[in-house]
Amino acid sequence: MHKLATSLIVRSCRAVLTQRSPPLQVAAKSGLFSSALRRTQFGRLAMPEAAAAAAEARQFVYPAARRDESVVEEFHGVKIADPYRWLEDPDAEETQAYVEKQNEISKPFLDTCPEWKKLNEKLRKRWNYPKYSCPFKHGNKYFFFMNTGLQNQDVLYVQDKLDGEPKVFLDPNTLSTDGTIALVGSRFSDDGKLYAYGLSQSGSDWTKLKIRNVETGEDFPETIEHTKFVTASWTKDNKGFFYARYPVVAGKADGSETAANENQKLYYHRVGESQDKDVLIAEFPEEPSWRLMPEVSDCGKYLMLFIMKGCKDMLLYFSNLEKAGTLESKLDFVKVVTEFDSDYDYVTNEGNIFSFRTNKGAPNYRIVNIDFEQPEMEHWKTLVPEHPKNVLDWTTCVNKDRIVLGYIDDVKSLLVVHSLADGSFVSKFPLEIGTVAGFSGKKKYSEIFYHFVSFLTPGIIYHYDFEGKTEAAAGGAMEPTVFREVKIEDFDNSRYAVEQIFYHSKDGEKVPMFIVQRKQEKKEHKPCLLYGYGGFNICVQPSFSITGLVFIDSFDGILAYPNIRGGGEYGERWHNAGRLLKKQNVFDDFQHAAQYLVEHGYTTHDKIAIQGGSNGGLLVGACINQRPDLFGAAIAQVGVMDMLRFHKFTIGRAWVSDYGDMNEKEHFENLLRYSPLHNVRTPTSEKDQYPATLVLTADHDDRVSPLHSLKFVAALHDAIKDSEHQKNPLLLRVYSKAGHGMGKPTAKKIEEATDILTFMYKTLGLKLSF
Repeated sequence: MHKLATSLIVRSCRAVLTQRSPPLQVAAKSGLFSSALRRTQFGRLAMPEAAAAAAEARQFVYPAARRDESVVEEFHGVKIADPYRWLEDPDAEETQAYVEKQNEISKPFLDTCPEWKKLNEKLRKRWNYPKYSCPFKHGNKYFFFMNTGLQNQDVLYVQDKLDGEPKVFLDPNTLSTDGTIALVGSRFSDDGKLYAYGLSQSGSDWTKLKIRNVETGEDFPETIEHTKFVTASWTKDNKGFFYARYPVVAGKADGSETAANENQKLYYHRVGESQDKDVLIAEFPEEPSWRLMPEVSDCGKYLMLFIMKGCKDMLLYFSNLEKAGTLESKLDFVKVVTEFDSDYDYVTNEGNIFSFRTNKGAPNYRIVNIDFEQPEMEHWKTLVPEHPKNVLDWTTCVNKDRIVLGYIDDVKSLLVVHSLADGSFVSKFPLEIGTVAGFSGKKKYSEIFYHFVSFLTPGIIYHYDFEGKTEAAAGGAMEPTVFREVKIEDFDNSRYAVEQIFYHSKDGEKVPMFIVQRKQEKKEHKPCLLYGYGGFNICVQPSFSITGLVFIDSFDGILAYPNIRGGGEYGERWHNAGRLLKKQNVFDDFQHAAQYLVEHGYTTHDKIAIQGGSNGGLLVGACINQRPDLFGAAIAQVGVMDMLRFHKFTIGRAWVSDYGDMNEKEHFENLLRYSPLHNVRTPTSEKDQYPATLVLTADHDDRVSPLHSLKFVAALHDAIKDSEHQKNPLLLRVYSKAGHGMGKPTAKKIEEATDILTFMYKTLGLKLSF
């Protein structure tokens, strides 16, 4: 796999809270409408949709969740009731009955709407275009992923040369009838002859590793189980790989369980042998929350071990594989980094000089050289210094002695080339305003590919070969060629406009925001979808979303993407300003984005729908508690809602680095102030009521367990059960055979996108324009 993909896999191990749910559609990046009474297809007069939805909501009899008043815990002298703790058991008949009753309300509310089918057909038509990854070279072959349009899973193809005939190498669509088995976490051996790949079922983070012979296309007999957030790291002799796995525990492990994941261990697997013969390489029983990420050096002589316990900061150990000899027992490791205070990404090494991208002493990241013969920090040397403004997002060594660096400049991508020898600037690649969404290149190859996208560009893959090229003069730009450009029938990007504005948050901080809409001569009060994330150092950059464009075209709407604090748009400074005791900044930034859009004439409060997934679901939950008056509708996807118990389930302990430690009184008090579950309230006036709210989760989400959404909705329904002021619907939809978002089949993505569009249509009183 290309180096950027490897970097992103490592980041998924770090940000084990989420795959960020994009606006409207979960696989790609993305008031009351003042209309008169309209005629239905039967010729009768009908109420505007928002009024009809409110009337329908008043007819709902929400399922009453049993309150167990006996469940009370004391934290730092404060007693906290938890009456819906029984909903934490997904296998209990009472929990399953509760979910079924909720779906019996939400599903018909959406599915029986005539416009659901129209929107679904529109999405399917627009979604049906070919999508490609960058080609990546291994051995003497090229590989790439492609989806013809509506295939549930992307297919991996192989070709002998770039202009050769592609052949199917691995098609996950053949592994299940409903597309719920997905390919995740794959890695080729160094010689390109073997392929270790992970399979995930029903959206679970649990994976099973298989090994395929590239020449024959046949799989070896063994299956590697009990893995999560893992990718194989092959030894240089191509005989096996290192990987981390969790111990076998009692009970099920299919993604619907809630047990905490602990005591990960490092193993070595030899190709062709059964898993029970794998060699234990390292374990840390005294540190059950540690997660282990092995990486074999480019030269094959060293094994690096990156260790994390949260979603930021890591330890770095290494072992000399040449000195270790045969891999028959635990390895001895040299400790390079012994404090959890910084992040490290391996770039490459020349002998014992290793290059790492790090934020140690550099909030915007830099590249340092570490001599593994003298690994003490006083011997470290800066290869590429920290940029004073731009964030170094990723790096890849290519063509033996060149480093490609991906920067973020005010949320937009930059691509530059430096020398590995001395770190000096060499040249840059031309880029429009947008995002490098994929990159392919390796140290031993002269070719690179990069995939460019933007709000209005579905995908352009560029190719550049360093061999035989004279590099541009200092300050000049490389001249890549277009390898493949995606064209979508009937899509004219000149009909749309994108602008980036900057607004001020509550404390005066300047926050960037992208706004996408049809080109127009003047501003109008349009329906607006406001999407946010704000956490875990994740950057929300420009990306192409068919569903977002369908929202614009269908409702004459606008899309707004504020780059709120907590993300990585401006490095560690931006991240730290939105985590732990400063988490409220995230909610303030989002709320002030809504106020800016209203104050500047883009929309009105009753036409704003807010959306966020995972950590963004927490964002939505907190904001509708704090400022329900700002929004007309809210969609919270797979959100973290119980901030006092998030650390007790699956991989939740890793989120303490962003949210805080309940064992610390100051953190507990801060979490209690914004936890969506613990700040639900009863409306005191119609203006104070909750916006129309759709809470979405899935039965196999073992990243953020469904229990968060279930408990939150139970509390919402209890709070408004006797309120005459709550007229907007508050709905819960639980999808089956789906997870947090990883590997979600195209059919399920389109279904969820249709549900969200339909919900906004009904509750905001929108008007279809097709």
